[in-house]
Amino acid sequence: MKALIQTGALSLAMLLAGCGDNKTADGNSSTAATAPVGEAIPAPNGGDWTTTVSATPEGGFIMGNPNAPVKVVEYASMTCPHCRDFSATGTPQLVEKYVKTGQVSYEFRNFLLNAIDMSASLLARCGGATPFFKLTEQMYQTQDQWVGKLQTLSPDQQKAFEGMAPNQVTGAIADAAGLIDFVRVRGIPEEKARQCLANQSEIDKLVELGQKTMQQHPDFPGTPTFLINGEMARNTGTWEALEPQIREKL
Repeated sequence: MKALIQTGALSLAMLLAGCGDNKTADGNSSTAATAPVGEAIPAPNGGDWTTTVSATPEGGFIMGNPNAPVKVVEYASMTCPHCRDFSATGTPQLVEKYVKTGQVSYEFRNFLLNAIDMSASLLARCGGATPFFKLTEQMYQTQDQWVGKLQTLSPDQQKAFEGMAPNQVTGAIADAAGLIDFVRVRGIPEEKARQCLANQSEIDKLVELGQKTMQQHPDFPGTPTFLINGEMARNTGTWEALEPQIREKL
């Protein structure tokens, strides 16, 4: 992973490599009960737990009650179509049913599969904790568009990335994908976006996050992968597979 980012390599043919398809094979989980489990935990001052968002020491961003009895962590790639699908079909239910009740906290940790992930992740994180989840959701909603722009680059255009330093290739990829304009119209000024893309310490932090993940979970199956109270969930590529395991903990 580190070599990929340091050399600035952009292998579009391998864009989706490592993006796991952890969908359950038995199909039985889809019939699980979805009634509330336990009592909701009110947010302070009559607030909404979904507005409680902060950075974590592990390098992710967490939404919800920091003392929730169940803690869900998602490792996801910004270019992974399975992660995009979960963002559309699973995350809204996780947030509405469980995070809002204060029973579950939800942490998102960026996992890099390629150099494009680096650029997208840096921009999603550029505004800090408050806009992170909304920016990430909107990047997934438009994934086909910005990834599609990169897939139309000529071989010579792709090769031009290889000679760049890590904190240069991130900006070049973001320009080619139209991601700087994407975040600009969503409240992150272009100057700030370019500073985030060139921030070597943030680049190193994301690389280190991926390396630690692989060291801690040598059987890491791909993205998306979920931890529930520190334990890797089973066959969790869909909400139908993940929800029963959350309910078990409740």
